[in-house]
Amino acid sequence: MKKPLLIENGTLIDPSQNLNRGGRIMMVDGVFAAVDPSDGDIPQDCDVIDAGGCLVAPGLVDLGVELREPGFEEDETIHSGSHAALAGGYTSILAASSTDPVIDSHGAVEFVRQKATAARGARVYVVGCLSKGRSGKQMAELGLLSEAGAVAFSDAPRAAPSDALLKRALEYCRMLGRPIFDSPEVPELALGGVMHDGQVSLVLGLKGLPTEAEDLAVARDVRLAEATDGRLHVGPVSTMGAVDMFRRVKSRGVVVTASVCPHNLMLSDAAMRSYESRFKVHPPLRSPRHVATLCQAVKDKTIDAIQSGHMPRSREKMMNDLDQSPFGISSLETALATAATALVRTGTLDWIELIDRMSTRPAQIAGLDAGTLGIGRPADVTIIDPNAGWKVDPGQFRSTCISTPFAGMELIGRVRHTIVGGELRFSG
Repeated sequence: MKKPLLIENGTLIDPSQNLNRGGRIMMVDGVFAAVDPSDGDIPQDCDVIDAGGCLVAPGLVDLGVELREPGFEEDETIHSGSHAALAGGYTSILAASSTDPVIDSHGAVEFVRQKATAARGARVYVVGCLSKGRSGKQMAELGLLSEAGAVAFSDAPRAAPSDALLKRALEYCRMLGRPIFDSPEVPELALGGVMHDGQVSLVLGLKGLPTEAEDLAVARDVRLAEATDGRLHVGPVSTMGAVDMFRRVKSRGVVVTASVCPHNLMLSDAAMRSYESRFKVHPPLRSPRHVATLCQAVKDKTIDAIQSGHMPRSREKMMNDLDQSPFGISSLETALATAATALVRTGTLDWIELIDRMSTRPAQIAGLDAGTLGIGRPADVTIIDPNAGWKVDPGQFRSTCISTPFAGMELIGRVRHTIVGGELRFSG
């Protein structure tokens, strides 16, 4: 049995209970047992963490992580990715189906779950394929995947294939109670694109990824969600047009959710002037107008959640010329600090709002028992020093991938401890 664990002297932050005050919290047998327990109620063998000057928040939840195993272990493994997640304050991550073989069978789901259990990192939840083989031609066996433990379905980072397949899947998943995730893009419009299609791409002579490729896909997605009353999450998004469409359908009561990556809230396409592949992300860094619109959309909850956008690729792959390098960065270990620097330091959000967008709301979207400090719930916690500044050093990453747009940059907000099921699994 796990020893009881007490966290004291910190500020308890929990959007699910509107909690934001000093206090202490005790965990017993992997669940939250008491808030502000009296000294007489604390077991003598209890371990204690002093969280003085820090925030004690529900563990972060990421809606889309590429772990790349099986098939692409040179990019990332389940072990390295789940431990990188701990270092970033994540206690639960959803693993994408972009593996080889893909996650479209009971055995594939079970493989990821067993490897994650052995890794003893963050909790890893499996996202099964939406289409068989991620080919976009035939719907995968969603019922069997759900029985095997898949918590959602998606072909991400590929867009959902055909309109008809997505519509049938949304109708079918109403019976399963599982969401569908879509990475919105019209492939024909995006083919060969390297960066945001705008003035900077024109000057640099690089083929652009037009905003229409995302806008048209989002328009289809939200219309099908409205028609089917299905559970659809769209993201990550990056354009003003996408934000406008979400505002319109949400004003009509359509239940659809959206997410954005922290680098799209902080950096613009001007970073691509360096021609460095570490700025080649998907969706791409957009112009400053798009960045400002996205930040406001996170503030007013048009965009529901912030996801890391972790797409690890090996050093060798990222050493190609810019137009030949794959999209992808390592972002699990920097996502919280990036979002805090872009949103909290600027006054756009406060810390309880940021934890809502990175923990409580993502847990609700994915249907996970997470994102709360509620009594009797799984004791997943991240302890954050909100005022700590630190310089990003990719050489210290736990992720196999060291490509990051924030190398050498000063960020604020440092994860001090990450606790999963009442067990301390990371200290930094």
